[in-house]
Amino acid sequence: MRKLYIVKRKEEFDNIINTCPSKKNSSFVIYYKENTYKYDRFGISVGKKIGNAVTRNLYKRKIRSLIDNYKKSYVNQRDYIIILRRSAIDKSFAELHIDFEKIMSTIRKDFSDE
Repeated sequence: MRKLYIVKRKEEFDNIINTCPSKKNSSFVIYYKENTYKYDRFGISVGKKIGNAVTRNLYKRKIRSLIDNYKKSYVNQRDYIIILRRSAIDKSFAELHIDFEKIMSTIRKDFSDE
């Protein structure tokens, strides 16, 4: 994932989390909103309750891999903040992939309804 496609600034994170709609499942909470760019941007958050820095970075890499797989199938000019839930620790990568695809498809349906 290129740096261009990342939401980094704290102000942007806070704005998206505090003002935008979200979808939740057992593994993820995803906040989303339209952006003015010609590409999607993603922000990833893995809390300290998940584990130490090594564990958190492992899950961030897994989420980036899920995002890369997702971006090949759909581009929609939105910002996403992906927060990993504690229950995701017990799941395999395949289960995380299924959960991610399900939640992204519900988000896609919300935008297609508008």
